[in-house]
Amino acid sequence: MISMTGKRRRKSAERTIVLVAAAAAGLVLGGTAQAQQIVVQGNKRVDSDTIRSYVTGTASGSPEEARRNLLATGLFSDVRVSRSGGSTVVSVRENNVINRVVFEGNKKVEKATLEGQIEAKGRSGFNEAVVQADLQRIREIYRRAGRGGAKVSYRTVDLPNGTIDVIYVIDEGDKTGIKAINFVGNNAYSEGTLKDLMSSSEMNFLSFIKTSDVYDADRITADLDLVRRYYLKNGYADFRVVNADARYVEGEGDAGWVITVTVDEGEQYRVGNVAIDSRLPGLDTQGLDGEIRTAVGDVYNAEDVEKTLNGVTTQVNRQGYPFAQVRPTGQRDRATRTVSLGFVVEDGPRVYVERINIRGNTRTRDYVIRRELDITEGDAYNRVLTDRAERRLNGLGFFKKVRFSNEPGSAADRVIINIDVEDQPTGSFSVAGGYSSQDGIIGEVSVSESNFLGRGQFVRVAGTAGQYSRGVDFSFTEPYFLGYRLAAGFDAFYKYSDQTRYSRYETTVYGGQLRVGLPITEEFGVTLRYSLYNTELKVPNTLKRPYNDCSNPIPGYTDRYPAGTVINGQNVGGLARYPNCAFDGEASIALKGSQGSTLTSLAGLTLAYSTLDSYAQPRNGLYAEVKPDIAGLGGDSKFFRATGDARYYKEIYEDVVGFVRFQGGHITALNDQPLRITDQFFLGPSLVRGFAPNGIGPRDVGIADSRSNAIGGTTYVGGTVEVQFPIPGIPRDLGLKGAVFADAGTLFGYSGRTQFNVNGDALINGIAPGGLCNFNTSTIGVEPECVNVRDRAVIRSSVGASILWNSPLGPIRFDYAYALSKDEGARVPGTNFRVGKDQTQAFRFSGGSRF
Repeated sequence: MISMTGKRRRKSAERTIVLVAAAAAGLVLGGTAQAQQIVVQGNKRVDSDTIRSYVTGTASGSPEEARRNLLATGLFSDVRVSRSGGSTVVSVRENNVINRVVFEGNKKVEKATLEGQIEAKGRSGFNEAVVQADLQRIREIYRRAGRGGAKVSYRTVDLPNGTIDVIYVIDEGDKTGIKAINFVGNNAYSEGTLKDLMSSSEMNFLSFIKTSDVYDADRITADLDLVRRYYLKNGYADFRVVNADARYVEGEGDAGWVITVTVDEGEQYRVGNVAIDSRLPGLDTQGLDGEIRTAVGDVYNAEDVEKTLNGVTTQVNRQGYPFAQVRPTGQRDRATRTVSLGFVVEDGPRVYVERINIRGNTRTRDYVIRRELDITEGDAYNRVLTDRAERRLNGLGFFKKVRFSNEPGSAADRVIINIDVEDQPTGSFSVAGGYSSQDGIIGEVSVSESNFLGRGQFVRVAGTAGQYSRGVDFSFTEPYFLGYRLAAGFDAFYKYSDQTRYSRYETTVYGGQLRVGLPITEEFGVTLRYSLYNTELKVPNTLKRPYNDCSNPIPGYTDRYPAGTVINGQNVGGLARYPNCAFDGEASIALKGSQGSTLTSLAGLTLAYSTLDSYAQPRNGLYAEVKPDIAGLGGDSKFFRATGDARYYKEIYEDVVGFVRFQGGHITALNDQPLRITDQFFLGPSLVRGFAPNGIGPRDVGIADSRSNAIGGTTYVGGTVEVQFPIPGIPRDLGLKGAVFADAGTLFGYSGRTQFNVNGDALINGIAPGGLCNFNTSTIGVEPECVNVRDRAVIRSSVGASILWNSPLGPIRFDYAYALSKDEGARVPGTNFRVGKDQTQAFRFSGGSRF
């Protein structure tokens, strides 16, 4: 029997369940009712429930918050949220969908570059704010590309189904590069000197053909590092760049970047003392003294300190101290302006290289990078060696940037080296043109690649064509032959030269060369060479160039003796009438007798030493090379030849550079046979300016044609003194310089054949009794077959002035020289005519371009 209390409890529970169910139902129905109270208007592609979710999902339930949330989606250009009676009305206007993004008017900046910077993309919703931001981004791209005046706008093209094309319209305008580069705080060196160190330049009237005046923040940073190194190399140990400000100046027709660099030079220091402080027991410090690159009293040079640091580190490691560290120290004495240098050798932490990670190289192969490292996995970690590897990799020119970083390894004594690189283009296609007094107008087309297939190999193919020469050549270089630091390669070449303006012959040379270069130190290197080439010498004999018609008469042109004519007891019928046949130009009998092909097999060395601060525009340093060669390993030529060239540069005063050069050479036959004429030296303005090509040296005075009688010599010496200086009143950034010079030198020692039986009659015309080549040109009647050599070791000298222009098209040089001393030749008896005299050339021009 159920008690009354139980019945009451059961009824109470039932009432509770009913109330809970009713409340739950009310909540569900209420939610449905609320959803039904949100009215969405204007949507076409976006689902209504999606829009409602942004209204019901707001924390505050505020219509304004719902509106902001919907606009933030980027799906709508306009949103309005309002209440009407018991309903919330959401009115939207949907953004169009971008079908594609198009650029119009971009010629100087590639489409891919622009696409990588803009935010508006195909298949995304059109957003006015995004497009406006893109316009600003595009303007900034053009500003950094040197076109700050570019105008950028946009328009849209409506397409079906609510899609549009977005078109960015670009008016690139004129180039607005670097307007001015200003230095503040520089006292030791002029603004012009510091500008010359930089690869960036100011705009001028040549801006249409150069790109160095385009503002590039990364290039400016690199330029400032060059300035810093220049000061540190010249004793300013406290130098620092305080600030570098780049400001874009607006202006109609006068816009551009103004770069202002503020520097603090400090004082110039000299070396007060140099010492190696070894804290390693048993280390032979005497063997380290030879690595010190500076001495007491020298101007402090950070580059010498760096070279000493590398050299000492290498030697310490070779002595069996892999964990040793070399730390440079410098104690400045500001009173005496000296710095005492110390190199502390101490035992470093025993850390090993666990792994070397190379990242970012999409083209260059890993081993090309690893071979520049002097350490590998498992070696003792050495910071000096990694710093040197970083400099080497930067110097290759394969990468935009190189960055070394370390991270802890799997144990406390392990380190992981990370090398992050970014490949850059290393191939080039160039068209070059120029003019020289010797070769005339000449053009060259070349294709080169310094990182061939990512292997670090150099390949170049070039073709030249001009008024008086043409040729092709191919070069290949493997910088790490057989895994060693040996630069091995080969060259194949062909060249035709027309020498008839200064001589009366043409040459064609073709062949190849093998070479292996071995760097002994940073300054000294040795190159082994083997060449095999064929030289063809030809004397033209045509109506336009009848330079051999005395030996081979041209029918209908050359005046001949009638049949049966006898002169001096010799039947000369049918032969050319001499000297009449030589009046229109005639080659020396030495040249005629040397016609044909000569195969030369030559082995040689190049010993080169250089301390130049710059190969392109040296200011200080020495360059010297010696080239001994021996020919005779097969082939036709058999000789030993040695040449030498030494140049010393010294900055006498700021931007005034003195230059001294000495050169010389000698060739001798390896047997009793005379040297071939093509093996001897033919010189002119390359030895002494003011003289024509082939204008000095031994000559054949038996022929009146001054353009044909150079026959070469076996020995030459020469010297040059030159001073280069900026031209007053000329803006420095134009690259114009002046120079004055004095040259002196000589060529002598003809060692070729002197007798030639050209007509095949077994008689040598012109041989006088006693075997001497002595004849009267006016009375001999027939072409002489011997060479009357005038060979005088007369010193030729000249003085002159030059204009040098480091133009955007390439280096151009104009020389004017006046010959002070020369060989005046021999007077023809009974006349005022001289034969065998040197040929002069006052003006000389050379120049070229690459674009």
